[in-house]
Amino acid sequence: MTPATDPARALLELLWRHELPPRRGGRGPRQTVSVDEVVAAAIGLADRDGYDKVSVRTVAAELGLRPMSLYTYVPSKDALTTLMVDAVALDDPPIPAELPVRDRLMAIARQVRDEYLAHPWLFEVPAWRMVLGPGRMRRYERHLAAVDGAGLDDVEMDRVISVLSQFATGNARTALAAARSAREQSDADWWEAHGPVLTQVMPTTDFPLSSRVGAAVGELYQAPGDPAGDFDYGLRRLIDGILPA
Repeated sequence: MTPATDPARALLELLWRHELPPRRGGRGPRQTVSVDEVVAAAIGLADRDGYDKVSVRTVAAELGLRPMSLYTYVPSKDALTTLMVDAVALDDPPIPAELPVRDRLMAIARQVRDEYLAHPWLFEVPAWRMVLGPGRMRRYERHLAAVDGAGLDDVEMDRVISVLSQFATGNARTALAAARSAREQSDADWWEAHGPVLTQVMPTTDFPLSSRVGAAVGELYQAPGDPAGDFDYGLRRLIDGILPA
């Protein structure tokens, strides 16, 4: 298989296009936009309309191109998705090395959570074994640098990044679901519709702890839950367990 027909190599060359020597002109129509512009258009479309609306045709339309011409930039939607994920990772701001280690660990988790909240379509693409491009590699390097100096060995450093990322990802999913539910029906409307029946079927005498705790958190949250507060509380406790005593 030649480099020109090797899909894995072609994708890697696209991901690392800014680090590789520029290709000499070849056959085919002259490109009127850049790969970066194609990826940015796809991200904007996914942010606005959702990942299921991203296709070769819709991205081409965003750029004013013919659908088939997009294949001169990216070979498939799967390749485009990989480029999109890597471009999002490349936007991570640096974590200042002068911050205390606890704050650096918090920054890792907050970056991951913020990314999913800003780009909910990331939940719809496979994250496992994505091809490593410059964005994801530089993020990993930045996160390792944030963990470095915490008194952990190399494997533990990788574990910490994974655990913080998984915690942040799960909380972001809950936060997005809560926001979506609130848009569909307010908490006040929900309780107005269901409260009388719940009072009948769940008397306080049968559920004393649930009633007491539910009343306390309901007064505090003014909502069924508090994903942002859960994140802050859980992250502090998680880092308490990560850092050596």
